[in-house]
Amino acid sequence: MSEQHPCDILCIVGARPNFMKIAPIMRALSARGLRARLVHTGQHYDSDMNDRFFADLGIPRPDINLEVGSGSHAVQTAEVMRRFEPVVDDLQPRAVLVVGDVNSTIACALVASKKGVGVIHVEAGLRSYDRGMPEEINRVLTDQISDLLFTTERHAEANLAREGVDTGRVHFVGNVMIDTLLHNRERAVPWRESLRAAGVDLAPFEAAGGYGALTLHRPSNVDDEGVLGRLVDTLVSLSRDLPLVFPVHPRTRARLEGFGLWKRLQSGRIAVLPPAGYLEMLGLMRDARLVLTDSGGMQEETTALGVPCITLRDNTERPITLDEGTNVLVGNDPERIVAAFNAVLAGDDRRGRVPEHWDGRAAERIVDVLAGWLDQRRPATAG
Repeated sequence: MSEQHPCDILCIVGARPNFMKIAPIMRALSARGLRARLVHTGQHYDSDMNDRFFADLGIPRPDINLEVGSGSHAVQTAEVMRRFEPVVDDLQPRAVLVVGDVNSTIACALVASKKGVGVIHVEAGLRSYDRGMPEEINRVLTDQISDLLFTTERHAEANLAREGVDTGRVHFVGNVMIDTLLHNRERAVPWRESLRAAGVDLAPFEAAGGYGALTLHRPSNVDDEGVLGRLVDTLVSLSRDLPLVFPVHPRTRARLEGFGLWKRLQSGRIAVLPPAGYLEMLGLMRDARLVLTDSGGMQEETTALGVPCITLRDNTERPITLDEGTNVLVGNDPERIVAAFNAVLAGDDRRGRVPEHWDGRAAERIVDVLAGWLDQRRPATAG
């Protein structure tokens, strides 16, 4: 092992969506013999949920946990940078690999870039064109300072070209989230098992011939009492036609309780579950008649699974799920939600097709490119 570079790649995770993206990359790096270390910033710090995701996905335990915790966007980003810089100084990696668009992504990319360490961004080029989303700022800035950019869909390369990113640094490899989904699809926890574990009576779901899966966590939907109240009323009404299964994000539950909406939510045929692990959520999505969500990742996962997705947002950074997949955008407008829901129940399944390179081999393609790139950057040995 080189004294100068104790590791080739530092891989960064900070929040739960990162875990699904890093798992296949870590496997592919190991298979290729590249020396990788995993840094968990602790941006999402629920130890029980973290342990569950690592176990579900077979991710090695992090070599380093920065234990940053919560805070404002500025405080959290600054604290990740402050704690990550000594790690880079100590390990002298040849590159830092970041995924997605969370605060840890931009924070670690900035540290690496300022120290002359190569920055690799997986899931580059996605754009909602909504600068009101903190994630959009993180995406744009990370892409501008990245040395290698790996994209999930063709739209992304066009976005990067418009922003002046050198297309020679951009590689279309497919979607590592789908690598994880396909790797674990047969291990998914059946929906009946998840409901039984939560003490939910299965009879209404059996009688209805299925269910819809629901997730809700974005500030635009849960932080405003009026918006959240209208959503709850709409969802309760929909559940009378098709029961819903709702694993509740802790932040969402706090808002529901704080706004006095918790009991109103439970007045319909909505099975309220604790936050789900990856395999439980995969089973709930796989077997659902439809999914209602404001999650970015679930738009992709439902497209890969062929499950109709109704996205409770006005925009998406994943347009391929609209163009080729199963997704439709409805915002948080009750009329649009009801219309899309009824269309699915009436038979408009929007099965779509699986996009190009969403074949379970994206991580292999990433590591193929990465290995060649590292070889080109290797200093010449003295003759």
